Amino acid sequence: MTDVELSLDACIKCNICVSYCPPAKVTDLFPGPKYAGPQAQRFRSPRGPSPDASVDYCSGCRVCNLVCPAGVRIAELNAKARARMYRDRGGVPLRNRLLGRSELLGRLAHPVAPLANYLLHNPISRWLADAWLGIDRRAPLPRFSLHTFPGPVRSKWSPASNPRRRVVYFHGCATRYYEPWIGRAAVAVLERNGMEVVIPPQNCCSLPMLSNGEFDAARRYYDGNLRTLAPLAEAGCEIVGTSTSCTLTLKEEAPDLLEADSDAGRLVAASTSDICEYLVRLHEAGALDTAFRPLELSVLYHAPCQLNAHRVGHPAADLMRLIPGLTVIESEHPCCGIAGTYGLKKEKYAIGMAVGQPLFDRVQQSGARLSVCDSETCRWQIVHGTGLPSVHPIEILAWSYGLGEPLAIRKG
Repeated sequence: MTDVELSLDACIKCNICVSYCPPAKVTDLFPGPKYAGPQAQRFRSPRGPSPDASVDYCSGCRVCNLVCPAGVRIAELNAKARARMYRDRGGVPLRNRLLGRSELLGRLAHPVAPLANYLLHNPISRWLADAWLGIDRRAPLPRFSLHTFPGPVRSKWSPASNPRRRVVYFHGCATRYYEPWIGRAAVAVLERNGMEVVIPPQNCCSLPMLSNGEFDAARRYYDGNLRTLAPLAEAGCEIVGTSTSCTLTLKEEAPDLLEADSDAGRLVAASTSDICEYLVRLHEAGALDTAFRPLELSVLYHAPCQLNAHRVGHPAADLMRLIPGLTVIESEHPCCGIAGTYGLKKEKYAIGMAVGQPLFDRVQQSGARLSVCDSETCRWQIVHGTGLPSVHPIEILAWSYGLGEPLAIRKG
């Protein structure tokens, strides 16, 4: 048995995971983490019945893992059970395969982004996708960018003359194909702090495939990233990312779910940080440029589930509080409800919106001009639920450094 499977024996049946589970609070379709996870896992065997379909209503937010006093890997147990359920029932549905291919979709659509966005977002296409594929017609799908990040200039690297000043940037699919301005802000902030930023060739982090039960495909993407990132980590470079989901996948999710225990995987995991986590470490070492310009406004900051799973606190909030004049209000809600691709699915859209409603109310009642969040899919969900703009914290830091106003602010 793997470490994930062995952890179920530590379950003391206290039910705290059920009381904190965001989906279980709003729907009876998911019995709760304890029942779908450790309790059900005790009766599963390779030749036994397929896992119950209710496990598919686990959003994978990891709130259960965080509150479990015994350290049971509940979210991972559920993800593995979901993958087996699909395998036993004829394979992963076409919808899930499409939603798990954010990199492929971006690669195909960005050269014709205006046409792709028209086809993706017009009411007829959304109705057809809803009826034929099960992608809810109201769900917040992103828009492709005609210009991708980073472009060809920064795609190479050479051995470091001073590895301590060299940082590898893992931008992820969202920055490459949907929000390239976040990558530009990240590079500008890192260079402002004296870093040489290396952007090697990279794949999707593989989380969309892991979340949708496609473990074999996820393994190919994960292995591809190890081939380019491990030599850089071995050369002494730290790896930072602006997507908390991508960095968590490199740190934990892919190695744990794929049972991929390798020297390269351990090295990449140990070298990877969320970008704000990395900048806070610079600040604690006295190496962060704190010459921030005042920003006289209030922002509502939401720490996404995937950031909380890093167990590093809320480094983005800590950094933004260094900016004179900026008031940072924390959401104090565990989940926006989107959970990657979970809230895009027709049978789960209403669950995701119900999970996120307390957060949407908090944003609208805070009086803040905009919300700030580290996760791309959470930002899209918050904008969908509130109508207010949402930006990445690195855009706030870049703005305060005088390196450019966030695009969402410029658009009004």
